[in-house]
Amino acid sequence: MFSPLKVLSASVLFVRLGIAHPETDWTQYVDPFIGTEGTVPGTAFNGGNTFPGPVVPFGAVKLGPDTTSFNVSIGQNAGYTPDGNVTAFSLTHVSGTGGGPVYGVVSQMPLLTLDNVNLLDNLTYMAPRKGHDEATVGYYKTTFQNGIVTELAATSRTGFLQYTFPGNTSSYILVDLSHYLPSVGGYQAQLYSNGEITVAADGRSYQGYGIYRGAFSEIPAYQIFYCGQFDSVPESKRTFSGKYTDPYWPADLNAQPIYGNGTTASGGRLTYQYGDRIGAYFQFSSNTVTLKSKVGISWISAEKACQNMADEIPHWNLTTVVKASKQRWNEEVLGKITTTDLSNKTRLKMFYTGFYHTALMPTDKTGENPHWETAEPTYDDYYTLWDTFRCLNSLQLLIQPDRAAGIIRSLIDIWRNENFMPDGRSGFYNGQVQGGSNADNVLADAYVKGLQGGINWTDGYAAMKTNAELTPYNTFDSGDPTSSVKEGRGALPDWINLGWVSPTYSRSLSRTVEYALNDFSVAQVAKGIAPDEYNKYLNRSAGWQYVWQHNLTSLNYTGFLAPLLANGTREPASSGYDPLGCGFCEAGGVAYEALPWEYSWTVPFDMETLIDFMGGPNATESRLDTMFIPGLRTNGVGVGGANGAGDSLFNPGNEPSFSTPLLYNYLQGRQYKTVLQTRSVLNTYYSDGPSGLPGNSDSGALDSWMMWQMIGLYPVVTQPVYLIGSPWFSDISMSVGTEGKRLNITALGLSDSSYYVQSLKVNGVDWNQSWISHGDIKNGGTLEFVLGARQTMWDTGDVPPSPGHVVTNKRY
Repeated sequence: MFSPLKVLSASVLFVRLGIAHPETDWTQYVDPFIGTEGTVPGTAFNGGNTFPGPVVPFGAVKLGPDTTSFNVSIGQNAGYTPDGNVTAFSLTHVSGTGGGPVYGVVSQMPLLTLDNVNLLDNLTYMAPRKGHDEATVGYYKTTFQNGIVTELAATSRTGFLQYTFPGNTSSYILVDLSHYLPSVGGYQAQLYSNGEITVAADGRSYQGYGIYRGAFSEIPAYQIFYCGQFDSVPESKRTFSGKYTDPYWPADLNAQPIYGNGTTASGGRLTYQYGDRIGAYFQFSSNTVTLKSKVGISWISAEKACQNMADEIPHWNLTTVVKASKQRWNEEVLGKITTTDLSNKTRLKMFYTGFYHTALMPTDKTGENPHWETAEPTYDDYYTLWDTFRCLNSLQLLIQPDRAAGIIRSLIDIWRNENFMPDGRSGFYNGQVQGGSNADNVLADAYVKGLQGGINWTDGYAAMKTNAELTPYNTFDSGDPTSSVKEGRGALPDWINLGWVSPTYSRSLSRTVEYALNDFSVAQVAKGIAPDEYNKYLNRSAGWQYVWQHNLTSLNYTGFLAPLLANGTREPASSGYDPLGCGFCEAGGVAYEALPWEYSWTVPFDMETLIDFMGGPNATESRLDTMFIPGLRTNGVGVGGANGAGDSLFNPGNEPSFSTPLLYNYLQGRQYKTVLQTRSVLNTYYSDGPSGLPGNSDSGALDSWMMWQMIGLYPVVTQPVYLIGSPWFSDISMSVGTEGKRLNITALGLSDSSYYVQSLKVNGVDWNQSWISHGDIKNGGTLEFVLGARQTMWDTGDVPPSPGHVVTNKRY
C-alpha cells in the first residue's frame, strides 16, 4: 500500500555536523520488503524484484526463499514472491533485476515427511506459508503452514539456516542440486546441466558442485561448489539421482528418483549438459526440534567452500551472525550518510532502504575468480551498467571510493582477459548489451573526479578504446540478430563510417545517443592519457546531431531524434515514424525501453546544442513541462510494455528518463521547477510500502535516484558536476573521499509547504549557480540551503557547462 510521504516541520539549522553518529543503528530504518511487490497488491507483478533475504554489503551469498509463480507475467528474479509457495531456500540470488532469472542454486528444503513426495518434482512438496515473512537487515524468518519455522542469516560466502520443527515426528532436509530459479523457457531460460554430491559417512556434512547455464546473460555454463554441515547427526541419509527433465514438468516424463547406496551421486561427465538430476536427503529424529546448518560456497573448489564456511562462521550462533551483519552494514554503507533529523520515519525508511539496495550488487567475488589468477578485485553480477551508470556508480564514487575503485579495477581486469569490459555480466560471463558500452561512462566519471585507488588508468583507457574501435562478433541472438548482444558496441561499423547508427541495426536511435556519450567519455579520459586523440573522440561524440530531424513535429514541438538511413535520407512519411512511439521499445525497436521523446534529452555533455536545436531556453522549458503532463504516453516500453510507471512522457520507472526533471537547471532562473518535478515524482511513485518502487530496482539504480533527490544533488555522469536540487532532511552529513571527510548539508526553513531554494551558500560563499563542481565537495565542506514556499529565481549565475559542445557542419 502506498504510504504518502510526510514532511518535516521547520527547525533551526546551520549546525555543523562533524561526526558520523556511530551510536545510531541505521539498519533499524531498513525494510527489506520495500520493492518486493508491484502494481497488483500482494503479488510481485511489475514490482521492484528486490531481494529481501540476509546479505552483507556486496555479498556473494544472498540467502532466501525461492517461491512458485504460475503467472508467466511474474518473474521470481530475486527468488521471493509474496504469494507463492516455497520450494527451497537457496544461497545465490540477484536483486532488482528483469530479464531471465539467474541463480537460485545451492539450496536446502525442510520437510516433515517423504510420503507422496517425488524428490524430482517440487510441486509435490512445495510449502505454503503462514502469515507474512519477517525480515530485518541480516535476518529472515518464514513459517510454513505445517509448522516448520526457518530462520536465515548470512556472511559473504556462507549461509546459516536454522530450522524449528513441530516435534513428535521425523524431519528431513532435502538438497536438490537441480534446483534453480526457473522461467517460462526459451530465450534467457536458465537450466540445470550437471552436478555432484558427496555425503560424509555420518551424514553430518556434504559437499560437491552444480553446473548451470542460460539465464539473462545466456551463460554457456557456470559451476559453483558448496560445502554443507549440520549441528546434529542425522538418523539416516541417502543420495538420489533421476533423469534429466529440463525444461519439462517432471510429471510429464514420469521422472522418479533412483536412490543410491553409496555416499556420492554424480550427474555424469563434467562437460555433459544433460546430466542426471542429483541430490540427497537427511532424516533427523523426532527429538530434533531445532536443527542448524551452515553452507559455504566457492567458485574454485569444494575445499575452498568448506574453508569459507569455517573461516566466516566458526560457531553455531544465529544471533552472532545477524549482529555481525548489522555492524558491517552500519560501518561500510549506511553510516556513510547520517542525519540528526529523525522525526519522519517514513522518509528515513525510504532513504536507508534505498541506500541498502544500492549495496547489494555487483557481487564481490574477490579471490574466487574461476577463470584466471589475478591480484585484482573480482566482481560479478553487473546487472547492468546501462542502469547503474547514470547515478548509482557516482554515489559509490563519492561516499565509497575504495569500493568504486575495486569495481573499476574489476572491469578493467575483465577486459585484460576477455577483450571487452561488460555492460551486463553474471556467472562470470559478459552478456546483454542494452545500448552502448556503458563501462566507458563509469570509468570517465571516476577519471574526471580524480579517483585512483590502484586503478591502472593507462589500461583503463585502452579498455575504453577497445569499445570505441573494435566491433564485437555478431552473436545472432534471437532478441537482436543484427549485432552482438554480448559486449561492446555491435553497431560500431555504422558509427565509425557514417557518424550515426542507421536502421540497419536495431535500436538505431538509442544506440546513436548512447554511443555519443560513450565517445565523450573516451574523450574525457583521452584528455589526460592520450591528448592527441582527444579531438577525435570529442568530434565523434557529436554524432547524435546527425539523427536530429529539425523539421519533425510532435505535440506542436519541432525537432526530434529520428531514424537516418545509411545514405543520409530519412524514412518516408509512410513508415509512420512518430517520436511518441518506438514499436516494442525493446531490443528490436528503434529505441530501447524509452520513447524517442525521452531519448531526445539524453545528451548531458552538450546541453548547449540541444537547447539551441529545441528553439532556445523558453521553448526548451515548455517542452520539459510537457514531459510531465499525464496521459501523453500511450506506447508501452520494455517486455510486454510494462517497463515503467505512470503515463506521462517522463517515465519514473526507467533509466533514460532519470535526468529529465533536473534539466531545468540548464535554464537560468528555472531551478525551482527541478524541485517541483522531482518532489512530485517521489511523492507519487516512491513509498515505504512493499510496492514502494516504480519498477525494477535495477540493482539499486532507482533507489539511488531517489537518494540523490533527498540529498539535494544529482550527478552529471562523465563530468565533475552536480546539479542542485533541494534536501529532504533538515541536516545531512556525508562521508566523502578516501579520508572520510564530511560534507554537511543543512536546510533552514524545510516544512511540508516550504522546500524551494531561496538562497544557498557553498563552503560559506553565497551561491547563484544551479550546480556545483566535484572540487567543491570532494574534501568535505558545507552546503547551507535556505528553503521557502516561494518559487524563487535565485539561480542567476552561469548554467552548468557543456564540455562536449561541438558544432557540426551537416544537417540531414
